[in-house]
Amino acid sequence: MRNPLSDKVVQMKPSGIRKFFDIVSEMPDAISLGVGEPDFDTPWSVREEGIYSLERGKTFYTSNAGLMELRQAICEYMDRRFKVKYDPKTETLLTVGGSEGIDVALRAMLNPGEEVIIPEPCYVSYVPCVELAGGVPVTISLKNKNEFRLTREELESAITDKTKILILSYPNNPTGAIMEKEDLEALIDLIIEKDIFVISDEIYAELTYNGGHVSIASLPGMRERTIVISGFSKAFAMTGWRLGYALGPTLIIEQMTKIHQFAIMCAPTTSQYAAVAAMRDCDKDVERMRESYDQRRRYLLNEFADMGLPCFEPKGAFYVFPCIQKFGMTSEEFATRLLNAKKLAVVPGDAFGECGEGFLRISYAYSLDELKEAIGRIRDFIQELEEK
Repeated sequence: MRNPLSDKVVQMKPSGIRKFFDIVSEMPDAISLGVGEPDFDTPWSVREEGIYSLERGKTFYTSNAGLMELRQAICEYMDRRFKVKYDPKTETLLTVGGSEGIDVALRAMLNPGEEVIIPEPCYVSYVPCVELAGGVPVTISLKNKNEFRLTREELESAITDKTKILILSYPNNPTGAIMEKEDLEALIDLIIEKDIFVISDEIYAELTYNGGHVSIASLPGMRERTIVISGFSKAFAMTGWRLGYALGPTLIIEQMTKIHQFAIMCAPTTSQYAAVAAMRDCDKDVERMRESYDQRRRYLLNEFADMGLPCFEPKGAFYVFPCIQKFGMTSEEFATRLLNAKKLAVVPGDAFGECGEGFLRISYAYSLDELKEAIGRIRDFIQELEEK
């Protein structure tokens, strides 16, 4: 029998996040700080709208691009929150989570051999999605000393005559880094000069702590060359609803919709009806969750400083990225020993790219009580290491 499998898929590494999640799920009394999933319930008004749509029998396919009512609400939200306007009819696509948006954007835009610049550490799906789309990932190793922000010099050094797309993911998973307006502005003339398109993953846009998020699409000259990817999972605590969206130029959105049409048909109908309520009614719910995350963020930073664990201040998302290089272990070794000794799961930094080596991703999308218990276990583990 011939080999039934694709060489490209077989060679692809599984997610480093899920490895530790799977182990801890079978370990009694273990705590996991490894998964980026809000611990809040979906706001009641959103759940109520979903229930109501089911009671009315609204369980049929929507149009491929999604409910017009929701697309309009998303465009109103983007204008209100981030000062960028889109046409709900031709520049908006509802997807199965933000991850599908990233996938179909890359497949719609890439020809074989074209290069995609990916600053790392980054979300685990970017490199595999580029490879599956026939593109060539070109990674940039961002630096702790720059708070993992992308600089103009780093971007320029990675550009070749085959470069077509730059993926930006701020606020960032796994580091919690952000790009402020002046950081983005420093890149724009180079992006335009080199005729590069941007896929801007803004799924954590509502979770910034020292000032509001700035979308690169809102800056001069960038709207026409940017695809914004976002969704409802993080800010609205709607991970299981599997609903995201893509916004961008009609030319690109049309082709993304074509792929979505053949692969998916449409995003979940119940989720779409529920999301209308999220867009229109949940500003206060989002603010409440953001304030709670900020409290947890400040707690962890204070505890790390007290135990001498270096960690730059993340200003977005719900992750911290402490440095463990002083212990002379790889990230994988440190995380494995911590799990076995203290039943606490975190994610090795190298799961998000080679430059994540020497760091850990710790999610604070967990209750303060769980975080306090976890910090106690980390403190005990570090004390035992230092006593040896």
